Amino acid sequence: MEKTTVFKVRRRWPVVEKIRIVQESLLAGASVSLVARANDVNANQVFLWRNQFRGGLLLPAKSESSLLPVRITRNIAAVATPAPKDATATTGSILIELASARLRIEGSVDRATLLTVLEVLHS
Repeated sequence: MEKTTVFKVRRRWPVVEKIRIVQESLLAGASVSLVARANDVNANQVFLWRNQFRGGLLLPAKSESSLLPVRITRNIAAVATPAPKDATATTGSILIELASARLRIEGSVDRATLLTVLEVLHS
């Protein structure tokens, strides 16, 4: 008798596809097992994706660009009190709020440092 070996190929789901399946399973009256079967996924996998989605862990790929809300405010103290003429640093502040971090920059910052910080926060 000949022995047959079966190899299962692990399927990789794109994040947008996972989100679509999760959203389909969250519709009113939807059955997770029926949604899973219709998409050729194990129901336990859909439950895992739902938990990740609710916890904010199932996010679209980083390569997708998105706009962030920006609010510009004027620092009244900086406008009312001019900087001394011999000051080398400019005054002002930048406040950047992301979902995972909050960054406030006071005074002057060189462009390379700011770009590095923003790149790390965005990843």
